[in-house]
Amino acid sequence: MPRALHRRRAAAETPAEAASRRRVDAAVAAVVLAVQCALALFVHVDGNRGLDAIGWALLVGSALALIGRRHSPMRVTVAVVLMVGPYHALNYQHAAVVPAGLTALYTLAVLGPPLRSLLTVTFVIGLMVTIMSWGGRPHGAVDMLRSSGWVLSVVLVGEAVRIHRAYIAAIVERAERAERTREEEAARRVAEERLRIARDLHDLLAHSITLIGVQTSVAAHVLIADPDRLDRGTLAKALDSISDTCRDARAELRATLQVLRAGEGGEAGEADGADGVGTGPPPGLAGLADLAAAAEAAGVRVRLTVDVDEADLSPAVGAATYRIVQEALTNAVRHAPGTLVRLSVAREAVAGLRVAAVDDGPSGLPGPPGFSAGGPPPSAAEDPDRPRGYGLVGMRERARSVAGTLTAGPRQDGPGFAVTAVLPYGRSGREHAAPPPPSLPTSRTEGTA
Repeated sequence: MPRALHRRRAAAETPAEAASRRRVDAAVAAVVLAVQCALALFVHVDGNRGLDAIGWALLVGSALALIGRRHSPMRVTVAVVLMVGPYHALNYQHAAVVPAGLTALYTLAVLGPPLRSLLTVTFVIGLMVTIMSWGGRPHGAVDMLRSSGWVLSVVLVGEAVRIHRAYIAAIVERAERAERTREEEAARRVAEERLRIARDLHDLLAHSITLIGVQTSVAAHVLIADPDRLDRGTLAKALDSISDTCRDARAELRATLQVLRAGEGGEAGEADGADGVGTGPPPGLAGLADLAAAAEAAGVRVRLTVDVDEADLSPAVGAATYRIVQEALTNAVRHAPGTLVRLSVAREAVAGLRVAAVDDGPSGLPGPPGFSAGGPPPSAAEDPDRPRGYGLVGMRERARSVAGTLTAGPRQDGPGFAVTAVLPYGRSGREHAAPPPPSLPTSRTEGTA
């Protein structure tokens, strides 16, 4: 009974839930009817009339009205009052209809709002006292006013139950919201880590595979062009460059995988020791010379100028600088063979750290502006089905990840392509940043695939 009385109709319930609610309310109405019939049959007060057909009809009707108590609590309360009022006015057994009235008022108070409940109970008590007074029974009116304390108690209990249920619902809602927030935060962190790993793998694989492809082409050309006058020195140099590139790529790839397998420390550490290749520190300015040498081995000319001390930069800014330069050289090797790439890393008084990669376009090929370090070859521009790459997108994300900016596009003063990044200078450059919003693809292929 208490559980059935405290259940509130859901705002949006299924047909099965509605049917269950109706069955429970019908059971409550049946129990109230049984109690009222027992009181009418076995409780007699001197001066009260015995029940006749009208009395029984009012008594039964007041109980059956409770079937809709949670669906329409106010209507049910009004219906009960309209039947209990004439019942008391005709001086039937007054105690017999008390359960129906108390149940209706309790349900009204539990479902709220409180102002409606208090106004209704005040009206009901006033109406009952008025009916008893008009009936020429002043003592009955006094008794009714005295017993109204029980009615107020039932309403206050209903209000207490309503407040308690609202408090529990608020706690549950806050807990669910906190759980959703934790899940969203975990999903955001997973997305950030996935984006970071994708950026690292793209920069590593695109650079290494491009260099290996160019160096392999050189070796194949040496073997096929004039096998009778084989240039063994050039062939050996190309093969050595391929070996160095593979070794460097393996070291960087192992460092990335080591982060993913951080929970397997023992196994990962043993693997590093076995290969003699450790994870090492994150890439920085110290690795720019190796990038320039690898690009020169692949056929482009590089002029590198570094006017800052790596110790003055945060590891995040150093790594971003390394990756931006790596991507610019990769695109130059792929799209502008034989070009001259001028790399500069310098501090600006206002802007911070300025990283620039400017090329002159493919050597000996007139080509349109943009056919160079950051731009696509003509085949890519003319083939709409060619998959778009993530070279420029990745460089912009690298810059944004440390609160910097990057611009890339064809040079205005001549053929070629220019990439310019402005990054924070100093050890305070942020180590971790929220992932940047996804960049919209441009009208041409951006960088390497």
